[in-house]
Amino acid sequence: MGRSLGIHHKYHMSGDLHIGAILSQIFISSDEISFRQDPAEKSQGYTVHFLPDFTYLASMELLSTWGKFVPNYKCDTQNNPATVIGGPTSEVCLFMADILCAYKFSQITYGSAPLMDKKNEAVFLHRMFPSGSYQYTGILNLILHFQWTWIGVIYVDNEMGERFVHNVLPVFVQNGICFDFIKAVNHVNFFSEIETMVNKFIETSYLFWTSTANVVILKDVQSVLVLRIWIIIPFHYDLPKINKVWILSAEIDFASLPIQRDWGLSFINGALSVSLLPKKVSGFHEFLQNRKPDTYQEDGFIGDFWQHAFMCSFPGLNLEESPENICTEENKLETLPMSVFEMSMSSLSYSIYNAVYAAAHALHDIDSSSFKHGIRDLQKMQPWQLHHFLKRVIFNNTVGEQISFNTNGELVAGFDIINWVTFPNETFNRVKVGRIEPQSLPTIEFTVHEDAIVWPSWFNQAQPLSLCNDQCYPGYSKRKKEGEPFCCYDCIPCPEGKISAKKDMDNCFQCPKDHYPNKNRDFCILKSLTFLTFEEALGTSLASSALFLFCVTALVLGIFIKHRDTPIVKANNRTLTYTLLLSLLLSFLCALLFIGQPWKVTCLFRQTSFGIIFSVAVSSVLAKTVTVILAFQATKPESKLRKWLGKRMATSIVISSLLIQATICTVWLSTFPPFPDLDVNSMAEEVILECNEGSITMFYCLLGFMAFLSLCSFTAAFYARKLPDSFNEAKFITFSMLVFCSVWISFVPTYLSTKGKYMVAVEIFSILASSAGLLGCIFFPKCYIILLRPDLNTREQVMKRKH
Repeated sequence: MGRSLGIHHKYHMSGDLHIGAILSQIFISSDEISFRQDPAEKSQGYTVHFLPDFTYLASMELLSTWGKFVPNYKCDTQNNPATVIGGPTSEVCLFMADILCAYKFSQITYGSAPLMDKKNEAVFLHRMFPSGSYQYTGILNLILHFQWTWIGVIYVDNEMGERFVHNVLPVFVQNGICFDFIKAVNHVNFFSEIETMVNKFIETSYLFWTSTANVVILKDVQSVLVLRIWIIIPFHYDLPKINKVWILSAEIDFASLPIQRDWGLSFINGALSVSLLPKKVSGFHEFLQNRKPDTYQEDGFIGDFWQHAFMCSFPGLNLEESPENICTEENKLETLPMSVFEMSMSSLSYSIYNAVYAAAHALHDIDSSSFKHGIRDLQKMQPWQLHHFLKRVIFNNTVGEQISFNTNGELVAGFDIINWVTFPNETFNRVKVGRIEPQSLPTIEFTVHEDAIVWPSWFNQAQPLSLCNDQCYPGYSKRKKEGEPFCCYDCIPCPEGKISAKKDMDNCFQCPKDHYPNKNRDFCILKSLTFLTFEEALGTSLASSALFLFCVTALVLGIFIKHRDTPIVKANNRTLTYTLLLSLLLSFLCALLFIGQPWKVTCLFRQTSFGIIFSVAVSSVLAKTVTVILAFQATKPESKLRKWLGKRMATSIVISSLLIQATICTVWLSTFPPFPDLDVNSMAEEVILECNEGSITMFYCLLGFMAFLSLCSFTAAFYARKLPDSFNEAKFITFSMLVFCSVWISFVPTYLSTKGKYMVAVEIFSILASSAGLLGCIFFPKCYIILLRPDLNTREQVMKRKH
């Protein structure tokens, strides 16, 4: 193999037992091999370590004699690695597993876990990382918690990314999340792809700038350095700054290129990530302080890192040498800006730290039980023998956290929700603001402390919204826009009678029956209870009218009793006259039962008493009319009607009518009587306290019998109107019944078209008007004669006949 295909960044230490590692440490690219010249003839360069051929090469070198790479051949048994740690990307882990699983090597991965389709490969893989489903569930819960329904997604174009799009994002959609964009980005492997890379960066940057989504998920975009390039591009095209809330996956690190150290850190301020927040490991800071390029000559990485980090040169190395900037011992790691190097342990470093201790504890367990398992010399242990102990390892690390694996070989742990906070001095801090705890399965416990979150300054340090359009305010509902995602909608006012009390309601809804919508249709108002009271003007006027007419009727009755022996009173059955006046007195009092709060007793008796009293009154009028007709018919020679003259006929009419109406009322009260009820539907803003008539059929039977009596009275009076009587009472009865019938005929449609207390007022008015019509038309002419024309109140005048 050509020299340039070797791995230049590698490190080896002698020891009794070895733990191998294939790690990502630096991002350096070279030109793609064109196969037109010997790669060895080209200047020394480095290819990106994510490429499969270099991962395969590194895996094979671990299985070979150190420094003498011969595939499938190892001449010593002292340097066999017990296990291999790999990461951070799923590609590194997957390519590494292709080689190492064939040799039954146990592997501990950190960062993204690869998707293993082969069970015989997956069993040798242990993930120093919780299940990825917890991470996705945590991100979903985070988005739902802040009600971000319009987001963007950037993912790496690989198998893991495709599975994320096809398996995870549909779950987001099912929970009401829409996507402004879902963009795949590619790895850049060679400098020869720089033009393509720049175009892709510009394209993605424009996508961010034009997107209306304020929240963007970065899935498996391994390093912040890529995000920093996207952010800086608008400055070179005189475009507004890209202002987003970034949701970062757990695997992301803060590695940056040296040229990015002066770009500022504000772009990451306010970002949220789901991560394993490392604890402070004792001694790690001191360990970094003692690291120098000449500490370990075998370390092929530290020298390159030092030159890039401090922008200096070591004489003799194949890098551009600058006499003015020679690397010296004065270069200290703690002086580097955080955007270049962090002195604290990152989450990925913490995972590697725990992976080493997990392997060490597994080896210790083997050594403690070596006789039982037939392993007498750890140096001669076969790689597959570690697997049994590694999957059962459980220990507390130096910071007190328990480390163990579940049955799937995944780390038993939850995720922290991290808020990235930057400061003017170009430092930053990762602040824990929540937790995703999978130990509470089958549900995942999710907590977030909103008050602890620092939001980006361009959102005025307030929680940003990320919606396709403005929210629909209360009083409006959503209507989907044709051809747009379901998160994009128009806001339409709620229809009459409905409300929406919250923002972004899918539908307006009816208020409870005892409530009604306010003017803005955003909440329900309790309906006021209403009924016809004595205190209000309408009730007072009707009650006053009833009492006034009662007094007038009583006065008329008094006049007729005082002048009971006069001819005009004695004529046409004095008893019927008193009966009619008494029934009119009671009818005026009966009207008072309809005013005031309905009670059970008043509901039972107001319609029935009204029906019986009016039946007596109308039947009395009918009896008087029939008496007049019979009186004139009986005077004819050989008339057979003389035997019907007298009180028996009139009394029979009144009593039979009373009994019929009483029977109707008795049946009504014994089957389905009236009762107090609340009518919540008739009035928009009021609940009507009313008397429910119970059986509407019986109510209309009561009114029907009254109508029958009224029709009979009117017909009889109309027939007798031209009889030769000096006072011709039949004419007055005809007119009175015409008024009575007109009132009650107009009552029916008016009663049915009004609601609430006005319906009651219509019935009271009809009672008063019809009763007053009978009183006025029948008795006022007689009172006029009795009081003002006593000369006409003589027997001669009564018996006088018209010619």
